[in-house]
Amino acid sequence: MPERFALIIPALNEEAAIGATLDSLPRAALDQLIVVDNGSADRTADVARSHGAQVVSEPRRGYGRACLAGIAALRPEITVVGFMDGDGSDDPADLPRLLDPIVRGEAEMVLGSRVLGQREPGALTPQQRFGNALATFLLRIVHGARYTDLGPFRALHRDAFDRLRMSDPNFGWTIEMQIKAAREGLRVLEIPVRYHRRRAGESKISGTLRGTLSAGAKIIWTVFRYSFGGKS
Repeated sequence: MPERFALIIPALNEEAAIGATLDSLPRAALDQLIVVDNGSADRTADVARSHGAQVVSEPRRGYGRACLAGIAALRPEITVVGFMDGDGSDDPADLPRLLDPIVRGEAEMVLGSRVLGQREPGALTPQQRFGNALATFLLRIVHGARYTDLGPFRALHRDAFDRLRMSDPNFGWTIEMQIKAAREGLRVLEIPVRYHRRRAGESKISGTLRGTLSAGAKIIWTVFRYSFGGKS
C-alpha cells in the first residue's frame, strides 16, 4: 500500500509570506496540505486558501496547539506527516528528502538539520545558535539523545507519531518530540537542509527578547521535566 503524505504548516500573522511558501511546495508529493491559522490578526487564512491549502483554525495561541490542530484534521488515509514553518525559512525543495527515508523504511522520523545544512547569512540569529547548541547538549547529557538541531522542518510516520502522545502546547513541541522519540526507540535520521532568512514579518520567538527568553526557559524545563519521569 503506497504511503500518503500530509504537510502541516502552523502560521501566525504570515500574510506576507504564506502565499509564496505554498507556491514553492512540491505539490505532487502531497496528498493533503494544511495551514493552521493560529489566531492571526491579518489575512493569513484567506491567502492560504487562495493558494490551495486546507485551512484549519486554532485561535488559542501556541505552536504545539497549532500542530495538534493540524494532526486532528488529517484524513484517515494519511500515513506520513511533515511539519514546516510558513515564513519561507525552510526550503520546500528539501521536503522529498525528508519523506524518502520513511518511504524506504530506513527511518520512522526524519529531522531537517539547519546545523548540518547550508544557512543563508543571518538566517539563524546568535541567540538561536546559542539556544540550539545548549538544548542539544542537554539532550545528550540528560537523555543520551544525540541531535544537532531542534529545527521545525521534520517528518514522521503516522504510527510513530501516535506513539509519542504529543502534548506540549507551545515552545516545547519540537524538543518534546525529540525526547520522546529517543525514549520510544524510534529510528531517527537527521539530514542537512537549507535554511533561509524569513520572507517577511518578524519571528514570534527569536524576533523579540520576550519570545527568546520564554522559548529558552520552556525548552530547558522540558528537558529536565522528562528526566524526572514525565510521560505526558
